[in-house]
Amino acid sequence: MPRILGIDPGSRKTGFGIIEFEGQKIKHVINGRLLVGDGDFPGRLKQIFEGLTDIIERYQPDMMAIEKVFLHKNADSALKLGQARGAAICAGVSQNLTVHEYSATQIKKAVVGNGHAKKEQVQYMMSVILSLSEMPEEDAADALACAMTHVNHAAIDGGVRKSKLPEGMRTSNRKGRYGR
Repeated sequence: MPRILGIDPGSRKTGFGIIEFEGQKIKHVINGRLLVGDGDFPGRLKQIFEGLTDIIERYQPDMMAIEKVFLHKNADSALKLGQARGAAICAGVSQNLTVHEYSATQIKKAVVGNGHAKKEQVQYMMSVILSLSEMPEEDAADALACAMTHVNHAAIDGGVRKSKLPEGMRTSNRKGRYGR
């Protein structure tokens, strides 16, 4: 059964959740939060990287799904969130995981059916879908929902998107500055 590590990045709290899937069967493995506190920012990024690296080594996921950065009202907060997200992505790619990115709207729509759902709705749906005995924390629920979104979007090839290209190859849907 392939395992997906879902990540809800944050500069103080980073949610994580791992699910396994085979066809229509989805199983919860673990979820939680990395609480990195109020220390110096580079130290928090190191804690995110090391914490996620430890989780990856311990639970051996096959791929990672992470929430994309959305615009914040505060530019400093957006930059910190982007850097925390970068630390999480680096932890995944350093352990040879493919990384898939989804917007908050895509994630909410995939698990609740409404791209503007509230966090409580995501928590509830994750506890129901995964038959959890208790409601996961917000960050952990968002991470599980991110992993679930990848299951929904990766229905190609029996549930696992074959996204690795041969060494050195790149692909892009961009058509350039003027759509050519």
